[in-house]
Amino acid sequence: MKVAILGAGNVATHLAKALIKAGYPVKQVWSRHHQNAVDLALQIGANSIQEIADLSKQIDVVIIAVKDDAIESIAAKVPPSNQPRLVLHTSGSTNISVLEKHNQNCGVLYPLQTFSKHADLDFSNVPLLVEANHQQAEEQLMLLAKKLSKTVEKVNSENRMRIHVSAVFACNFTNHFYAIAEKLIAETNLDLDLIRPLILETAQKAMLNSPQIAQTGPARRNDELTINKHLDLLKNNPPLQNLYAIVSQDIVKMYQTPHLSHK
Repeated sequence: MKVAILGAGNVATHLAKALIKAGYPVKQVWSRHHQNAVDLALQIGANSIQEIADLSKQIDVVIIAVKDDAIESIAAKVPPSNQPRLVLHTSGSTNISVLEKHNQNCGVLYPLQTFSKHADLDFSNVPLLVEANHQQAEEQLMLLAKKLSKTVEKVNSENRMRIHVSAVFACNFTNHFYAIAEKLIAETNLDLDLIRPLILETAQKAMLNSPQIAQTGPARRNDELTINKHLDLLKNNPPLQNLYAIVSQDIVKMYQTPHLSHK
């Protein structure tokens, strides 16, 4: 199957390289900023196109890897081909219905991972959540997905969004908390290296155990004295003080649940 990628960001870059490695030639790349398409096309040996209308009729799979709010407008511009081609998006939170309005064969190929253009990763270890609008499209999609990853799960749009929310908590929010920690440590004239071992140990615990079981800290112990000291320390930063209070309250509430109280 010949592939075209619409988008040239983090997901598009990693996916394009993984497709080529798996034996799926990426023939064309489009981006809203044409120079980005040129740059990615040069990396992978593809052709860049300036307009979506320039998609070759020989393309079998079109993968839309752009911001969520642009997916539908781009899907509407995908031209017809010699035979119904498979049109996919890569979003965690966008319903398959935005593609079904404009394409006969469509689906979702959502990689459950955080991507940066210049950070290499083994795509075969990236879980792929897939969904298709009918059996034939699903067969095509599963064939492609299983060549890319060792972990492929069929998930409908509602559950995919639920998983995407969980990923935001596990990755994006967690990383934001790392950034907050970095700023607080900087006020002591030290840096994040001081707590990198703590970050690593916390992640390793979550990999080996239920995060609920692994939870520690003042809120887990319902240590009001320490929590209040921390809140007092943050009094000159009300938004951060409020964030600390809300998260602490949520942790306390979780472990007041009777079946967790003994852990």
